[in-house]
Amino acid sequence: MKHLSKWFIATLAGVALFSSSCVDQVKFGDSFLEKAPGVAVTQDTIFGKATYARAFLWNTYSKLYYALPVYWNTVEGKMNAGIFEMMSDCWHSHTDWNGINRKYYSGSYKAGDEDSSDDTRFGYTKENCWEAIRAALLFVENVERVPDMEDAEKKRLAAEAKVIVASRYFDLFRHFGGLPLIKETYDVQPSYELPRATVEETVNYMINLLDEAAATPQLPWDLGTDDTNWQGRFTKAAAMGLKCKILLFAASPLFNDNVPYCTEPPQDAVTNHQVWYGAYKPELWDQCLQACVDFFTELQSRGYYELTQATEATAKGYRDAYNKAYFTRENNKELLISTHISRFGKFNSWDEWQYIFVNSGNGTVITGGLTPTLEFMEMFPMSNGEPFQLNTATDLFYTDNDYNKPIRDPRLYETMLVNGTQFGDHAAELWIGGRDNINDTEKETGKYATGFGCYKFYKEGVNSLKDKYLQWPYLRLAEMYLIYAEALLKSKNDLPGAIEQVNKVRARVGLGDLAVCNPGKNLTTDADALLEEILRERACELGLEDVRLFDMTRYKREDLFRKQLHGLKIYRNDGGGNTPWSGSTGNSSIYPKPTKFTHEAFPLVNPSRAWWSNFSPKWYLSAFPPSEVNKKYGLTQNPGWN
Repeated sequence: MKHLSKWFIATLAGVALFSSSCVDQVKFGDSFLEKAPGVAVTQDTIFGKATYARAFLWNTYSKLYYALPVYWNTVEGKMNAGIFEMMSDCWHSHTDWNGINRKYYSGSYKAGDEDSSDDTRFGYTKENCWEAIRAALLFVENVERVPDMEDAEKKRLAAEAKVIVASRYFDLFRHFGGLPLIKETYDVQPSYELPRATVEETVNYMINLLDEAAATPQLPWDLGTDDTNWQGRFTKAAAMGLKCKILLFAASPLFNDNVPYCTEPPQDAVTNHQVWYGAYKPELWDQCLQACVDFFTELQSRGYYELTQATEATAKGYRDAYNKAYFTRENNKELLISTHISRFGKFNSWDEWQYIFVNSGNGTVITGGLTPTLEFMEMFPMSNGEPFQLNTATDLFYTDNDYNKPIRDPRLYETMLVNGTQFGDHAAELWIGGRDNINDTEKETGKYATGFGCYKFYKEGVNSLKDKYLQWPYLRLAEMYLIYAEALLKSKNDLPGAIEQVNKVRARVGLGDLAVCNPGKNLTTDADALLEEILRERACELGLEDVRLFDMTRYKREDLFRKQLHGLKIYRNDGGGNTPWSGSTGNSSIYPKPTKFTHEAFPLVNPSRAWWSNFSPKWYLSAFPPSEVNKKYGLTQNPGWN
């Protein structure tokens, strides 16, 4: 019999959580279970009272994936305050202390880092995945014996727990491929036979859990009036939507192709179909499409969920609608799955040190750890939906630099800070020498190293987040429409149908018909061109929502990983020099407000990415910790990682 590692036994058997039958180490707060100091809390205690059982499940929810950086530690550090999108073509990091720079831009990441480093992309033994899976399975196994809980609630909460397991497996799956399948909790024994499963087995396990949850009559389609007290709880809509998202990933070329994504040794995982299906299977796209049809059929019948719409057909109205769609947790009918830093209520300044994203001293954004690229800026169309062309544009963002006259996709202004945008009490001065960009872009350092700044989720820093829930949209209805579009295209080659779904997302921000706005791309007949547009729309709509990097990965887009990225230098063209116009050091008394600028694209070099000159497909998936592989219980290493 092959042996699981000590870590695996501890986690899955519950030593890490429960210490045999004792659950003293579960941290729910000082008053958990109203126990006296030194009195052990057992499984019998937890599942002996409904209040305690609910608290246990709520704590399990706190271990769901949250994409924005919090803390510097081995569980939540995320490459020392890195964000996955920093590895995409849309964002770049200019700090030298995060794992993105040290391990990925440098090209120095190796399998051994999974045992010794906190800079890994998604640590196999970190991120609370296995802890959440174990706790959720324990809840499913024991909830029936809670004496004072009605049967309907037991079934509802058990269904929620199954969705938790599926979601955490998906978080691991998109980084590693096939995984050991944990279907029950374990007692502490010397050994278990739990080898790595195939991609197909892993996908089927996740989908079966979600199907079971969705088929539970007691699991509501939506939260409805329970929204205030049950925010973030899983629903039937969440289960059905997550199924679509998983099947989209599984059907994509990374796993679903006639050739494996990487031919470098070791190849055991390839031979065993643990990193691909072994051949192209068109039926996988059919399954994804059917899941989408099922979801939208149910939506049409049940209602409730809808894209957040503008209250007025103006640039501000469209921007406000998009803002509410991704940022607001309360009474948001677009959110299917929302995760939240449970240790926080509404954000206050004292939370700043924990929320590394906005920390004013050395946070991710303030230090240049998250700067949009020129390539990303160019993806956003004009306000009517027509493509943006840098080489022919006179005004890039506003007519005459007047923030009351925006000319681009409203989502652009919610995603990145650009020159001229209203920023506190002034128009952002992002020209070199401007009030907000004295020399960041010139030196390619700091918050505006690329000529743009991060706005989405960050807003205007700490003060702008006060009294807001720091939720992260794990799955929104907008993404569901875009998944549906891609499935229609790949399964049925239904180009008009795919365009129709994309248009629903574009219309929310006032953009015109995708095909009409791009007459030269033949989007009604050219499937490849339409796929590029769908991926571009996903990048614009779902920026910093863990989409772009994984789109590049699942389509094996080596061309995008190798592509040199750029920033934009902006210069005043009014005679005012490279100096601020507003503020105490500005020259507004001498010159009128700047309205015209010159622009210069420049290659990003501080730092460069090793991928631009030396990319290997092995990077599409992460390495497993060698210490786990060496236990010889069937955990094969991913290709290319020795």
